[in-house]
Amino acid sequence: MWKYLIKRIVALIPLLLVVSFVIFMFIHLIPGDPARLIAGKEATLEEIEAIREILGLNQPLMQQYLTYLSSLLSGDLGFSVKSGAPVSSLIADRIMPTLGLTFLSITWALIIGILLGVVSAVFRDKWPDRLGMLTAVSGISLPNFWVGLVCIQLFSVHLGLFPTGGADAGWKSYILPSFALGAGIMAMIARFTRSSLVNTLKQDYIRTGRAKGLSGRTIIFSHALKNSLIPVITVAGLQFGFLLGGSVVVETVFSFPGLGRLLIDSIHFRDYPVIQALILFFSVQFILVNLLVDILYSLFNPKIRYE
Repeated sequence: MWKYLIKRIVALIPLLLVVSFVIFMFIHLIPGDPARLIAGKEATLEEIEAIREILGLNQPLMQQYLTYLSSLLSGDLGFSVKSGAPVSSLIADRIMPTLGLTFLSITWALIIGILLGVVSAVFRDKWPDRLGMLTAVSGISLPNFWVGLVCIQLFSVHLGLFPTGGADAGWKSYILPSFALGAGIMAMIARFTRSSLVNTLKQDYIRTGRAKGLSGRTIIFSHALKNSLIPVITVAGLQFGFLLGGSVVVETVFSFPGLGRLLIDSIHFRDYPVIQALILFFSVQFILVNLLVDILYSLFNPKIRYE
């Protein structure tokens, strides 16, 4: 296992270099000139060129990338073009709300999704199964921004149970965004759990357990479910990676002060250092989540060993 982890970590180095290069080049293809935005509409060409020189935007693109990579390796993410604040401090101020929202979303999505999948598998082709899969299909089909808008209209405007946006109301501020963000994940987990558990319940060792007189609850939760969780772990791990990046839309709908909202604001202002840092952060966490999923494989299935 340790040899496998070392190989994977070493393999991340060239991958991260490629990711940083692609992100840097892609960001600089965004139309617009941040120097002109900073200088204002009334600025002269000389003033704009002076700002471009200060920001290093007048250098060749590869030289700009090498400068960026050198700073990145030293832990310097640069300074925001818009506010002048260190990018690391901007991310630090916004990361906890986004992580809290993401963990809450994936937690309830896992619990409800697995339970819904188990019920659907146990009552296969009966009304609980049809109802559960109808819920799953609805959750996958409905876009999260639409779910968010419906939640705001129903639970905030009409019922007044939760705030319409922001994070000033404490835990209540996380309920509706987490539901909008996790609804699709819950539905996907439910479908994968049902499919995997249905196949597991057909295995010979399950029939042997029933022949020995084991209760249905013991067979499902002590034997079948554990062996059915491998594909569920894969889906949950990948979706957790998507949640951090996918929170952009939901945070915008709910005016949530997280990394997603910071990314949107930075794109509007062509704030290159902040955009690059955020996209790189989302990419790195997605890669690390994939590594964590591989490790969890061996915990849930002892037959899996990495060399």
